[in-house]
Amino acid sequence: MNHYSEIKFRILLLTVFLIAFCSCTGGNKRTYPTDTPTSGHLKILVDDSFKPVMEAEIKVFMELYPHANITPVYKPEVDVINEFLRDSGKVVVTSRKLTDEQIKYLRDSLIIARTTTFAYDAIAIILNKANPDSLLTYNEVKNIFTGKIKSWKEINKKSPLGDIYVIFDNAKSGNIRYFREKFDYYDPLPSNFYAVNSNPEVIDYVEKNKNALGIISVNWISDPDDSLSMSFINRIKVAAISHPYFEEDAYYRPLPGSIYDNSYPFKREIYLIKRESHLGLGSGFISWACAEQGQRIVLKSGLVPATMPIRLVQIRTQ
Repeated sequence: MNHYSEIKFRILLLTVFLIAFCSCTGGNKRTYPTDTPTSGHLKILVDDSFKPVMEAEIKVFMELYPHANITPVYKPEVDVINEFLRDSGKVVVTSRKLTDEQIKYLRDSLIIARTTTFAYDAIAIILNKANPDSLLTYNEVKNIFTGKIKSWKEINKKSPLGDIYVIFDNAKSGNIRYFREKFDYYDPLPSNFYAVNSNPEVIDYVEKNKNALGIISVNWISDPDDSLSMSFINRIKVAAISHPYFEEDAYYRPLPGSIYDNSYPFKREIYLIKRESHLGLGSGFISWACAEQGQRIVLKSGLVPATMPIRLVQIRTQ
């Protein structure tokens, strides 16, 4: 073999080697995370009942960390859980934990979902301002939601109102699911129950209809420094509810103190659930939201922090 032929042979051999190497490694291309706990892009799936408090959390976090870009998607509970399972977002904000079947589904995909309690919320019973009956017993609410009471006159014989219309935010809502589980009621909803499209629409309907009883997350009407929240609360009245095991003549509204000490009976937890396989922006946001700055936003929003100590102060009037 002359010198020219030897060079051609070596070039051919090198070409074959490169083709073989690319063929072996091309299908196993590794991808690496592009985000950190304080930078990158993140989509968060949020039960729209918790939109006000999560908007505040996300806004402050991105102001503190300008390289973080968080996009919230607000949908009913059923939809955000389903999208989370399909990996449409790395973090979900919801008032229910994943079921055992959903946890197994993720584990079969080598995903470990981690759940953190972020805050305590409550479901408020709201009424038209013309309704004279703003004190309801726990059992009256239960009987309304199980179809045993359908008229305001069954609560107060002197009531000028007629049939009760129960309004909730969405057929896929976590609000109506909460009451089904609370009262162990899984039959079809009574005929006087109506779904709209959002918590603000519930407020609109109740404001315009004297016979209406609405259910919303208190998160929508609890922030005294938010103009939208205060505009909502000024349009309706919030019912006070008795506790099933306390004295019958004591009634409680969904205020932070009565949520914290469990005297208001319709309390629930808000969870942040992540499916990240690395220490990324989702992990960073959850850690921050559950630390002092994030929990102060919870407190300012009129909810109860889950990870920050609370001190109750009793004010006496002379």
